Amino acid sequence: MSDRPGRGPSRRTLRDGVGHPLVTRRPPDTPPPSADGIPEAPRLDHVRVAIVTESFLPALNGVTTSVCKVLECLREQGHDALVVAPGTSPWSPVMTPEHYAGFPVHSVTSVPVRKFRVGLPSYEIETVLHRFRPDVMHVASPFVLGVRGLVAARALGIPSVAIYQTDMPSYIRQHAGPAGDLTARATWRWIRRIHEQADLTLAPSTAALTDLAEHQVPRIALWGRGVDADLFHPDRRTDPGALALRDRLAPRGETVLGYVGRLAPEKELHRLTELSSLPGTRLVLVGEGPSREILQAQLPEAVFLGRREGAELAQAYAAFDLFVHTGTRETFGQTLQEASAAGLPVVAPARGGPLDLIQPGGTGELFDPDVRGALCAAVTPLVGPTAAEVRERMGAAGRQRVQERSWPALVDQLVDHYSAVVHAGSRSVA
Repeated sequence: MSDRPGRGPSRRTLRDGVGHPLVTRRPPDTPPPSADGIPEAPRLDHVRVAIVTESFLPALNGVTTSVCKVLECLREQGHDALVVAPGTSPWSPVMTPEHYAGFPVHSVTSVPVRKFRVGLPSYEIETVLHRFRPDVMHVASPFVLGVRGLVAARALGIPSVAIYQTDMPSYIRQHAGPAGDLTARATWRWIRRIHEQADLTLAPSTAALTDLAEHQVPRIALWGRGVDADLFHPDRRTDPGALALRDRLAPRGETVLGYVGRLAPEKELHRLTELSSLPGTRLVLVGEGPSREILQAQLPEAVFLGRREGAELAQAYAAFDLFVHTGTRETFGQTLQEASAAGLPVVAPARGGPLDLIQPGGTGELFDPDVRGALCAAVTPLVGPTAAEVRERMGAAGRQRVQERSWPALVDQLVDHYSAVVHAGSRSVA
């Protein structure tokens, strides 16, 4: 079996250890594969996956959650995996774990950028891959560390799947001031260059898939996100912890309007001020972030529960009556899906990921984020004891819709995508 043209050594060469990975390189002027898509292929019974992620524990966000759930399901299905992730500083109170779900975690040097840990790219990734000898590389939300991972995969002839998860152009536009539009366009060019290195890019929603297509990102497909429908469940409303929290939040029977997520500018939480004076309600925010002090000043009557995870997070959802989301830059919206699993109606902007997740009038409501007061207008009919039956109906419908999106089912789909790129790669070997 000879090497694949323009893609470095074949997987067999890699497995046989021929050629050290630090000196085996894909020529920089070699174009990426020109295939328009990845055909269906026989499913791999066993797969070795190297996951390179821009974010991992102890950081909690959508990227970390997805990677952890994928790892847990890969372990349950009998596959093998390795994680390469940003490490924490030696003086960090919580360190990056050395293992997760029984799989090794290789942490690389990182630096803090706006309270995120950004892994520094280095040739050590190739050494790690050379030792692990994966069938496929999974790159989660590539932007810095993931770029090095994709380059290493190309150099070593490893088929790759990139997960598009973060709307970085919108984030950068928001923080770049007058140069926002210019920097956002430059960011899209960078994203296209990144994802051209991958054999397949998976988008979490139809809106994200459209964005990628409009910006000429090749070889794209849809892959959603799973939800833990056992952890987030309507039955938790009778949990003693949830009942106690509910009594504390709404001692006079207020309708509890809940938000879960990062407290940061990109979440556009200033919109919650529309709800601050809504009679008969209590606004509750779960999460941490740089905007907490500002939000506490803007929302003096709101309750801030801080960071919660696991059963404590599930109890918080169970104490809510209605879930409210404000951000317009969500490529998916995992917390919306968790709220639906918990049996809550969801109100969110009619933009991005929520368009796939919410059925207006059925599982919740969508509001126009460009119209001031639209959020309050969407929430008001769902407030109060007279709306309890409507909330119950919407919550039940939302729960029914997400039950088919379990993480095991989503990881089954992911393994199918792995199989397709591995099969396509093996066919391209001369």
